[in-house]
Amino acid sequence: MSVKRALMIVGLGVFGIIALITVFTSWYTVDESEQAVVITFGRADDTVTNPGLHFKLPWPVQSVEILSKETFSLQFGYKQDKSGELETYDAETKMITGDENIVLTDLVVQWKITEPHKFLFNSQDPERILHSATSSAIRSIIGSSSIDAALTEGKADIEANTRQLLISLIEKYDIGISVLAVKLQDVELPNKDVRAAFTAVTDAREMKNTKINEAEKYENQRMSEAEGERDAIMSKAKGAKTARIEQAQGDVAVFNKMYEQYKGNQQITRERLILETLENVLPKAQIYIMNDDGSTMKYLPLQSLQPQQVQTEKKEGSGKE
Repeated sequence: MSVKRALMIVGLGVFGIIALITVFTSWYTVDESEQAVVITFGRADDTVTNPGLHFKLPWPVQSVEILSKETFSLQFGYKQDKSGELETYDAETKMITGDENIVLTDLVVQWKITEPHKFLFNSQDPERILHSATSSAIRSIIGSSSIDAALTEGKADIEANTRQLLISLIEKYDIGISVLAVKLQDVELPNKDVRAAFTAVTDAREMKNTKINEAEKYENQRMSEAEGERDAIMSKAKGAKTARIEQAQGDVAVFNKMYEQYKGNQQITRERLILETLENVLPKAQIYIMNDDGSTMKYLPLQSLQPQQVQTEKKEGSGKE
């Protein structure tokens, strides 16, 4: 075999290798849950977020780093293995409150990669930086809070303040990470007796709030009943008022009509009124009028005359027949 032919074979082999490298390193795939950074000679060039098959220059001109777009969880103060068992780190979670008490605080930070090129090149270990920033933020917030707030009703404020402080720290570090949420998992005391005492305090406060709610409910119920009774009494009073007014107006109308009759014939009207009043006061009595000379005179014996008048009418009717 001649040297020229050997060189030709070697050249073809090298060309074949280069062709294979070109073919296998010029295409890459991005999933829907992924994002890619195209690196040209060690420098971040483009960020690809569209899923699918993409083309790039072959290695070593360009390379690709695939990163996830999903949300990650940073477990601070503990670690949960695949079997579900928890491993705690008390040295990491031990903190001092503003009133100089020791508490154990662990939490979860949810974060995601929002600027892939910064995540790759602005720091050597961005997750470690996030962990350190989380420790700094929670210690600062716990250090300015009282132990009572940390163990009871102040947890929501601690979570919110820790999240705001952590976000500001991550923005200063500029490592391409965005903090989504901070969730306190547990805040407790290292001593069992003290922990039990605070648990009892928490239970007592919950019982207090329950009693207050029950009292307010009873108060509202009684107020509603009282308002209903008040409205009923007012409605009844208004009805009685209207009835009395209408009755008074009717009495006035009757009096005015009677007064018109009185002006026409005073003597007769006066006597009629006296007789009607006596009949109303004494409906079953026989009426006698006393004269001035002391003698009595039976006046208008209607009750005794009515039967006689009926008998007389019967007799006259039978005679005519």
